[in-house]
Amino acid sequence: MAGLVVAMVWGPADAVAQRRLTGKVMIDGSSTVAPITMAAAELFQGRQPRVRVTVGISGTGGGFKKFLTDRPGLRTDINDASRPIKPAEIERAKSLGVEFIELPIAIDGIALTVHPGNDFCDYLTVDELRRIWSPDSHIKSWAQVREGFPDVPLVLYGPDTDSGTFDYFTEAIVGKSRSCRSDYTASASDNVLVMGVAGDRGALGYFGYSYYAANRSKLKLLAVEYEGVRTKPSMDVIRSGKYRPLSRPLFLYVNKQSASRAEVKAFIEFLFTNARKIVEHPKVNYVALSPELYASALRRFERGISGSAMLEAHKKGTRSLAEIFAMGAPGR
Repeated sequence: MAGLVVAMVWGPADAVAQRRLTGKVMIDGSSTVAPITMAAAELFQGRQPRVRVTVGISGTGGGFKKFLTDRPGLRTDINDASRPIKPAEIERAKSLGVEFIELPIAIDGIALTVHPGNDFCDYLTVDELRRIWSPDSHIKSWAQVREGFPDVPLVLYGPDTDSGTFDYFTEAIVGKSRSCRSDYTASASDNVLVMGVAGDRGALGYFGYSYYAANRSKLKLLAVEYEGVRTKPSMDVIRSGKYRPLSRPLFLYVNKQSASRAEVKAFIEFLFTNARKIVEHPKVNYVALSPELYASALRRFERGISGSAMLEAHKKGTRSLAEIFAMGAPGR
């Protein structure tokens, strides 16, 4: 993330610069979301050098375990999440008396990648991906994936089971969250997955688009064929909503008690005030939400509206993110 501070210019209205703060902001969770909060942390600390912002990578599920540990002194302030919070995690929060504020931060497309020397595969269909990744899959060679592919060993790389990307991919491709074959190289670190795919001619792996964009010279990006339409992700394609079924929103979950601390409040306000610049910076490479949606999310934070809007929306039927996060935020 080096160089972000000098590469970005902030407006004079930035309130964070008006007073000096101290303290610590502890963030953990999704490796997919981490580039956003890491960039925000670097920029924020450039303006508030006495505030220490740490960003760990434990996967979305692993991050929620730290966010909801039964030891209050060890709880993180913010959890990066590449999926919405699960009902079981909400119940644990209730049992601990932890209130949280759910905030959307960006849109991601899961990148499907192979070794750059792979000259025979330019796309995979959702059905082929399902057959590859299903728990009962016996596919060990590319020749078993499609007629005409060579008999090259198929070596799989993907996020581990604490990852929100793992949850989302398995539900979108296999049809059931966490339903997946176990004989693949799993890691909580997307950089480890990138190195694995880049080092094996027979590799196939998936991770957040940002990690492909940062390593495009080492990887080959595949298109995904869904309902007869073949689409390769890019920032513009993901923004258009046409990269299906592997586009998804990304979130931050903020401990409501932590949000009352000046340094945490200032960090969130800084991030959401400058969200588009941070999220779409070339060193981050995600798709920003609309200014209206960021404003709604920030109002939600400032008013301390706790609970999961995503879960409530799921119960009531699918809605757009703009509709979901306008709920409970009057005065728009």
